Amino acid sequence: MSEVSIMKAIQYYGPENIKYEEVPVKPPEEGEVVVKIMSALTCGTDVKTFRRGHPVLIKSVPSGFGHEFAGIVEKVGRGVDKFKPGDRVVAANSAPCGHCFYCRHEEYNLCENLDLLNGAYAQYITVPARIVEKNMLILPDDLSFDKAAFCEPLANVVHGVERTGIKKGQTVGIIGIGPIGLMFARLAKLKGANVIVAGRNPIKLKAAEEFAHADEIIDLTKYPNPEKIFREYTDEHKGLDVAVECVGLPEIWERIFSCVRPGGTVHFFGGCKSGSTVTFDTTKMHYGDITLMSVFHHTPKYFRMALDYIASGELEVEKLITDTVPLEKVEWAMKQHIDGKAIKFLVKPWM
Repeated sequence: MSEVSIMKAIQYYGPENIKYEEVPVKPPEEGEVVVKIMSALTCGTDVKTFRRGHPVLIKSVPSGFGHEFAGIVEKVGRGVDKFKPGDRVVAANSAPCGHCFYCRHEEYNLCENLDLLNGAYAQYITVPARIVEKNMLILPDDLSFDKAAFCEPLANVVHGVERTGIKKGQTVGIIGIGPIGLMFARLAKLKGANVIVAGRNPIKLKAAEEFAHADEIIDLTKYPNPEKIFREYTDEHKGLDVAVECVGLPEIWERIFSCVRPGGTVHFFGGCKSGSTVTFDTTKMHYGDITLMSVFHHTPKYFRMALDYIASGELEVEKLITDTVPLEKVEWAMKQHIDGKAIKFLVKPWM
């Protein structure tokens, strides 16, 4: 790999400490694949990691940074027969081991040996053998790298929507319209649901209309108490059939619980800070026959479903791209996210 032994990349050194550097390209070991990254995306999880670190994603420093990408196979390691140089691919940021307690119960997202891949903000990434085997896919010829890079975040949402069991005719309310909430809203619409969303960022409120095609959009800067409005838009004003929290704040978990009707489902999709607690009305929960649920991460099944959704053209994911930036502007992009000025940035390592 002498011709690509060095690459430009963003390296993570600690909270609010990332650097644009030249680093070695890791040669592929047995089962591994080196991918030339053509498109990468910023993500809310990366923004959180940039701000305060992440004990699961970043186990040691310096570390590669970023995890949503698509590109071209540059080189394959020994034993790789499913891919060859020149293949256009997308890879997930993890793959289950297949052997632990949870994998034996087909709860692959809870795998005890889930090793997360970072390094998408770079010109090349070396994909571990397990991900190559279970969670790397060849792209349709007519699908762009820019769109394909959405597979990983969308896979989480597909998992959430499928597990929630959203049905045609239901009224689904979503608080939090970042890229995840927006994709959740769009998939709920494709399931035939009546979708109401609530948020406060004008860029994201616009995307709720143009990308998610939400039926009702609540601007929380004008209506800070969405519970009443959610109820007004539901059948006989009973409350939501499905209420989804996509913010990840305990106080919003509690508020979304109050929006659901008896017999409904509350999906806590936004992950809260470690150690957080919430309080619910147990009488309403028990005698209201309310289902409470959360879904974490994705599985190979949902990663493949995400690619199918994107390839079908049913989700115009490119509408979620705020702007395109080169690698050296990743730190600027993180700060734009923090300031609420973006949904997702498309990062092009070869600009």
